[in-house]
Amino acid sequence: MKDGLAKARPSPQAAALDREIYRILFENMDDGFCVIEFLDGPHGPLSDYVHVLANSAYERNTGIPNVVGQYLREMVPDEADDWIAFYGKVLRTGEPIRFRNELVVTGRHLEVSAFRLGTFEDRLVAVLFKDVTERVDAESALHQLNETLEQRVADALAQRELAESALRQAQKMEAVGQLTGGLAHDFNNLLAGITGAFEMIARRLEQGRTADVERYLAAGLGAAHRAAALTHRLLAFSRRQTLSPRTTEANRLLVDFAELVRRTVGPQIAVEVRTNPALWAALVDANQLENALLNLCINARDAMPDGGRLAIETDNVTLDEASATERGLPPGDYVTITVSDTGVGIPEEDLDRVFEPFFTTKPTGRGTGLGLSMVYGFARQSDGIVRIRSRPGEGTQVRIYLPRHEGPAEVPRETGVHEPQPELPGATVLVVDDEPTVRMMMVDALDLIGVECLEAHDGPAALAMLERHPGIDLLVTDVGLPGGLNGRQVADEARRRRSDLGVLFVTGYADSVILQRDTMEPGIDILTKPFTIEDLQSRVAVLLCARGGPGRPETGPNAA
Repeated sequence: MKDGLAKARPSPQAAALDREIYRILFENMDDGFCVIEFLDGPHGPLSDYVHVLANSAYERNTGIPNVVGQYLREMVPDEADDWIAFYGKVLRTGEPIRFRNELVVTGRHLEVSAFRLGTFEDRLVAVLFKDVTERVDAESALHQLNETLEQRVADALAQRELAESALRQAQKMEAVGQLTGGLAHDFNNLLAGITGAFEMIARRLEQGRTADVERYLAAGLGAAHRAAALTHRLLAFSRRQTLSPRTTEANRLLVDFAELVRRTVGPQIAVEVRTNPALWAALVDANQLENALLNLCINARDAMPDGGRLAIETDNVTLDEASATERGLPPGDYVTITVSDTGVGIPEEDLDRVFEPFFTTKPTGRGTGLGLSMVYGFARQSDGIVRIRSRPGEGTQVRIYLPRHEGPAEVPRETGVHEPQPELPGATVLVVDDEPTVRMMMVDALDLIGVECLEAHDGPAALAMLERHPGIDLLVTDVGLPGGLNGRQVADEARRRRSDLGVLFVTGYADSVILQRDTMEPGIDILTKPFTIEDLQSRVAVLLCARGGPGRPETGPNAA
């Protein structure tokens, strides 16, 4: 047994070799290594330690040279308590620890492993560590990035929305710009008809000849109505708010729209309108539909610089499962509106991109690349789709699919057909408008149906009138008023005082979000200038009848 033990004992040469191997490893390892010995000091038992052993990697990882023989409280007096706490626990418990801590004096972040050597009485702790400052900085940067990413994304999306909104508005104004030449000519013609009719009426009255007055009145009113239609169309193209969809019959919409297109594209392009007489109704925003169709017609015009044929067609289509899936729509009934031209066509490689925002095949300065993307967005928002077919040299066909709507279409009242309005004796209406001529006309029109009218020229005067006359049944007010209070503010204050007070807003430019909201409130309506006398009387009668009460009819406006 003793011989066996003797054989197991290493020779001095082997022991020396082992020590050399450990020394080489100790000096060439990447991680820092040291042995510390705890000491008692002025701060108490085991309140300091001295470095008794360290490799050359110690300096590389900590930035502190010649550490052997240095006392902790002399090296890093401000950080000594933290390091004593870490390693003191290892010494007392004998349990190894791993942690990460910053060596503030050199700005290094260290990843540390520490374990006790021997017993507690030996007071020795071995420390293995490495510099992870770059990793900590990267993690901190990533953490900061994550914290701000959501806000930066939100800011970026908000800026993108603002830019897209501005570009959409620019596209609408570009469409208006395409119209201005023809519209100026038309407005001048209409104004000539209006002023000429009034002059002829004046001459006939001077001469005492009233036989022809009615003919001139009809001519002047007809021209004024056509001018109003053009104005409303311009407003529809230029206003920025989202308009409410309504039950719309596209065939009726195309009657006036076709004339607008003919003026826009010019005489060198023949415009054909082919409609299905049994066309279904669709639930869409008629103004946005017109805007979309106008963009398509302008594109068609630009594709036919030497003239050609532009066709607008409507039809009913029923899509089965396969056809609907191929178009990305639910199966069912759809109204289709197709705009086709005989122009230059679109290359096949561009067809997949034509609905992308900002993509355009037009020369620089001729388009923003937003026309078709706006048409696509309108169709999708209306629960439909838009499809395009084109071949170079053979023209282009763009078809809008809109879901069928079962509700009745809005039927416009024929111009010149006057329905009798009820007499409203005992009703009192406050009329507010800063234009004396318009105010006079409204007062006189309401006087014809027995309504007593009070007048105000601005917001403050209107509120003062409401204060003096608590029996006012209805407020009829222009939206844009001088005096620091607009029509909306006047109505708000009036309804704050009397919640049952009816309000009829009269405006020449219905672009306000507040008016769109008010149309949903009971007892409030909107009348857009220019309007007919009959429209004014009818709206006032409906609002007054809805209130009922003494001196006011209990039934609808057609009860008489």
